[in-house]
Amino acid sequence: MTEISREKIIIRTSLIGVGANIFLAGFKAFVGLLSNSIAIVLDAVNNLSDALSSIVTIVGTKIAGKPADKKHPFGHGRAEYLTALVIASLILYAGFTACIESVKKIINPAVPEYKTTSLLIIAVAVLVKILLGIFVKKTGQKVNSDSLVASGQDAFMDAVISASTIIAAVVFLIWHISLEAWLGVVISFAIIKAGVDTLRETISKILGERIDSRISKQIKKTISSVDSEIYGAYDLVLNNYGPEHHLGSAHIEVPDTWTAEKIDTVSRKIANEVYCRHNVVMTAIGIYSVNTKQNSAASIRDRVSKIVMEHREILQMHGFYVDEVSKIMRFDIIVSFETLSMQDLFKHVVEDVRDAFPDYDVQVQMDIDISD
Repeated sequence: MTEISREKIIIRTSLIGVGANIFLAGFKAFVGLLSNSIAIVLDAVNNLSDALSSIVTIVGTKIAGKPADKKHPFGHGRAEYLTALVIASLILYAGFTACIESVKKIINPAVPEYKTTSLLIIAVAVLVKILLGIFVKKTGQKVNSDSLVASGQDAFMDAVISASTIIAAVVFLIWHISLEAWLGVVISFAIIKAGVDTLRETISKILGERIDSRISKQIKKTISSVDSEIYGAYDLVLNNYGPEHHLGSAHIEVPDTWTAEKIDTVSRKIANEVYCRHNVVMTAIGIYSVNTKQNSAASIRDRVSKIVMEHREILQMHGFYVDEVSKIMRFDIIVSFETLSMQDLFKHVVEDVRDAFPDYDVQVQMDIDISD
């Protein structure tokens, strides 16, 4: 899917959300004021905040779709995350405002007046919100838009809130017990929770999250499949510049007999394959050379691997190369985040290897568990 078609789909879906929420807000506000129901009025306000959120999503999508320039060479894709922050702030504001108004109604209660027509309108609103939620969420998943997925989930929550106002009305009509103001507090807490969740998820993405395990394994498989002499792909890093903008780098293990021409040819092919299959721009392909000339290198590697992997917090050893003439040994190890002291463990492992091979200059690089 091209960036242009993705942008159009997001904007079109958001516009549908704007129209539906304004329509529902108008009806709910009319019914709420007519029946003197604070819960229904707050539900209408929630719909207005949803409409505003959709508008913000449209603006953010347009900004994110701007082409790269000298000041922003990686494009403007991260604007979608800033959009989500604005939406989260709007949701939180609506939630706190609703809570304040509900508490005021608890202190100074007003008797609601329900009518059959009013309840039917709210029931229709519940159905509309459910259908809107299904449509928006599926569209969001299709175009990889977190804002649309969140809007779809929020629509389902709105449907639950609207359904709860009907339940409160039925309770009042049967037992003459008004739950309006208290229900308003519950609704406001639900809105606040949605805002906090959106804020937490967005900040997590801005800080930088771990690569999805499935995507990581697929990209490494693609890299390794480019040439039969590639022994493995490691240290995959993806830098996120928006939901559809990723720059990546990785290391590959290759025979120490490869020439610069061979490395250049394969690196370019890897970059092309990864971009075509995964829409990821590979900015760097590092090289680990694998011994092919010295027969004892394999046995030395096995001995070193056994020493290293005896430590449970070491997840992997790769990039091993030994020069038996110059007495130089080098490799990388991945240290688990669960380790109490990563540096102490790293030093301990290196010392163990040096004790076993005192004649060698042991050069070890510590990697962390970035990707699967």
